[in-house]
Amino acid sequence: MVTPLSPDELARYARHIVLPEIGGAGQLRLRRAHVAVIGAGGIGSPVLQYLAAAGVGRLTVIDDDRVEASNLQRQTVFATADAGTAKVAAAAAALTRLNPHVDVVPHAVRIDAATAPALLRDADVVIDGCDNFETRLAVADAALAARVPLVSAAVGRFEGQLGVFRGWESSRPCYRCFVGDAPAREGLTCAEEGVLGPVTGILGSLAALEAIRQIAPFGDDSAGRLVLMDFLSLRFRTLALPKDPGCRACGAGAD
Repeated sequence: MVTPLSPDELARYARHIVLPEIGGAGQLRLRRAHVAVIGAGGIGSPVLQYLAAAGVGRLTVIDDDRVEASNLQRQTVFATADAGTAKVAAAAAALTRLNPHVDVVPHAVRIDAATAPALLRDADVVIDGCDNFETRLAVADAALAARVPLVSAAVGRFEGQLGVFRGWESSRPCYRCFVGDAPAREGLTCAEEGVLGPVTGILGSLAALEAIRQIAPFGDDSAGRLVLMDFLSLRFRTLALPKDPGCRACGAGAD
């Protein structure tokens, strides 16, 4: 039996409910949903805030870092007083204040290939906003194996990219179709190359939007498309990503 939305929930989510594309049924789907978020940093902060505000019933937050002063320029879920606190604990406290209807499950660990399957268990959507390639591959492989939609977002300096992957479907690519099969890639971190704060906010907000689209579908299906954003010139490009028939993860010869 489906428990109806409470009076507080009806008032809180009223702007969703009046949207024909969401409505009460869509809001109930959000309440029943479980989203796992990898990284509570620049991308993860707005992801968590918007998904909690939207009424996603359970949010699993995975991050092993602590809040530092340099985070506060872009990681908006944290306050100055959170410095030194585990990010997942500070984020959980902030999200509970934002919406007490949401169950926040913090994991102060670094996710890897060995731990990803258990940490992502029962998720309806996985959002990856982490800052290293090895972790991205581990998360992508686990999401593909569990047949869970993966929303992948990345930023650097004045640029961002966003993609949605459902590689178990015959016509959709997986993350490895996009990046190849390299076990790791060298790259500069935000600490080394910098990033404009609102860039992470935009990418995190878009990642939250795409997670909601996977839970309560609206508009066009975004799986298999990659959005590239250049904020120096304010240009956006959308690319259709082909499925790689030779992909070892989701191609014809995949296990």
